[in-house]
This record gives sequence, structure tokens and C-alpha cells, in this order.
Amino acid sequence: MPKHRIAFVKEIPPGSNKVVNIRGREICVFNVGGDFFALLNRCPHEGAKLSRGVVVGLPESETPGCYKLSRPGEILRCPWHGWEFDLKTGKSHCDPERMFTKQYKTCVENETAVAERELQAETFPVVVEEATVFVEM
Repeated sequence: MPKHRIAFVKEIPPGSNKVVNIRGREICVFNVGGDFFALLNRCPHEGAKLSRGVVVGLPESETPGCYKLSRPGEILRCPWHGWEFDLKTGKSHCDPERMFTKQYKTCVENETAVAERELQAETFPVVVEEATVFVEM
């Protein structure tokens, strides 16, 4: 799959997100403690923009009335109806098999490596036959 340049790491600080349009799709990229996750910016319930949702943790309880917050900053709550999605997978916390938003793979690369890959000149083999020069494409 082709990679699309989204932003420099410093443009999406931890706890924030950035919305980009890639091939007609609105994608929201989230920074969770230096890890980046990308989701389709549309709630599967009624189409709310997930980029406007609140990023929270996951409350867990071993006994009634005793709660602890796990996975801080990894759960996205839809701004319209509060449906929650795992930023790492795009799956709903309540019904992960049936409710999810499309999740896209992300990677962070050193800018030097990106520049070297992008600045390579395209070359073609050249063959000289008699007095005529040909380029093979």
C-alpha cells in the first residue's frame, strides 16, 4: 500500500489529533503518548466526526464501587452519543465484532530516510548500438 505523508511528529502533540483527507477519505490521526493511530473520521452509528470526540481511559472494576482507570488516552468517545472506540483497533468497546470504524496503519520514519527515498533520481538503462542511442523503458 502506498504511504501518504501526514505531518511532522511535532505537529500532532501527545493527546491531540489531526484530520487529513486521503484519496477522498477524511482520516483522523491521533497521538497517544507518542504512538500514532489513524481512524476513519466517521462514527458508524450516525456519522459524527470522531475527531471532535473526547479521548478518555477505560474504567475497570474488580468489585462494585471500586474503579480504576486503565488505558488512559486510548478510548475515543463519539461526540454525539458517547459510543466508545479503541484508538488502537477502531473497534467498539461494547460490541467489537459488529461496531467499528475503519482503522489505518501508521508509521513514523526518520526524515532523513524519507528525504533519501523521495529524492532518488529515476534512472533508465541506456544501450548504444552502432551509432544510435536507445533508452529502455
